[in-house]
Amino acid sequence: MGNLTVVVQQLRKERERAQREVQRIDVALTALGSLSVNGSKRGRHSMSAAARRKISLAQKARWAKQKAKPARTMSAAARRRIAAAQRLRWAKVKAQQKKVVS
Repeated sequence: MGNLTVVVQQLRKERERAQREVQRIDVALTALGSLSVNGSKRGRHSMSAAARRKISLAQKARWAKQKAKPARTMSAAARRRIAAAQRLRWAKVKAQQKKVVS
């Protein structure tokens, strides 16, 4: 029985030593966990609501400017000229086809 009490005392001492080691590791992890890789503190960069709104409005203005480019439209006279030129081209094609068939 005396031998068993010595073993129990040694196990308790080992447990206490292991607990102290775990506490040291926890302290080290806490210290390192609050730092990022480059050594600066971690944390989110906060931005005020006014700054976010200002950025949002600026981006919306950029999108609106890009979408506001007018579609190119042709005048009726320009369309008539293009149609007349196309009719002339087709007339030439048809005339050559008649020559080939004849």
